[in-house]
Amino acid sequence: MVRGPDLARRPSLIPAHPVSHRLILCIDDDAAILSYEKALLERFGYSVITAASAEQGLGLVTRYEFDAVILDYSMPDMNGCDVAFEIKCVRPELVVILLSGGQVPPYALVLVDAFIFKPDASTELLPTIATLCSRVRELQNGRDGLQP
Repeated sequence: MVRGPDLARRPSLIPAHPVSHRLILCIDDDAAILSYEKALLERFGYSVITAASAEQGLGLVTRYEFDAVILDYSMPDMNGCDVAFEIKCVRPELVVILLSGGQVPPYALVLVDAFIFKPDASTELLPTIATLCSRVRELQNGRDGLQP
């Protein structure tokens, strides 16, 4: 059992802000990846909707108020760069995190808020979502006059 000071030294995967009202969309043509992402995110309190294709994901973006999209780069119908472009045209403030098992062209990185190499997703995905969603919320609160 870990006690007191030892907890302070361990990095936390638990987001600093409540996530109970955060809705995440995962778009990937690999059912196993979608299942993993959904289980991981739900374990930490996120609500998750999955899409098995770019087309399905884009349809969902127009119907739901997502806080973030986790997007695979390599898909058969559209690549992640094209999907990110379409998402940002409809909802420019929406956080888009691109995942790939390989390299992606530099121009694809300009369209997204973060890139995570798939083998690193187990350690980087939760902190990245928490950080980016918190920044967006802070910007929105400041714009609405809620921040001092």
